[in-house]
Amino acid sequence: MTATSDLGTARPASPDLLRSVFRRHPAGVAVVTARGRSGPVGFTATSLASVSAEPPMLSFGVATGSSSWPVIAASDHVGVHLLGEHQEELAATFARRGADRFGPPTAWREGPEGVPVLQGVPAWMVCRVEARVPAGDHRIVLAEVLFGDPTGHGRPLVYHQGRFSGLPH
Repeated sequence: MTATSDLGTARPASPDLLRSVFRRHPAGVAVVTARGRSGPVGFTATSLASVSAEPPMLSFGVATGSSSWPVIAASDHVGVHLLGEHQEELAATFARRGADRFGPPTAWREGPEGVPVLQGVPAWMVCRVEARVPAGDHRIVLAEVLFGDPTGHGRPLVYHQGRFSGLPH
C-alpha cells in the first residue's frame, strides 16, 4: 500500500458533513404514503432500500419531526412509490412543508389496505409495517411488501447534488 496525500482534509462528523457527503451519492426518489384519521399523508424519501427477497421487505427512513411521522408511527400499512423523471414537481410537493400534497394536480386513489396509491408512477408497493427502529432523529421503518405494480412508465427520478434529475441517456 502506498500512502498518498490526496485524501483532502478530514473533518469531524456533523450533520453538515453527512449532508455534504451524501449530496455526492445519487439516490432514487420515492414517495411514502399512509392513511391517517384526518386524511392521507406522505413524504419524499431517498433512503429507500431493498432488505430481503424472502419475505419481500424494504426499509426507509423518516424524520420523527416530520408532519407525516405521527401517522407513519401508528399505521399498519404504507404505500411506497418509485417516481419517474417526469415527476420532479410531485417529488418537490411531497418534500415541501405545508404543501397540499394530495390536492390537485396530485392524482391518487385508495389502494389495497386503504393506502393512498399515487397514479402515474413507474412502480408502487403496499407494505405492512413490521418494525420502526430508532436511529437518531429518524426511525428506520421495515416493511413487508404485500402488493405492487412495476408496470408504470418512465425512467427513474434521482436526487443528486441537492436536486432532482433523470439519468443520463
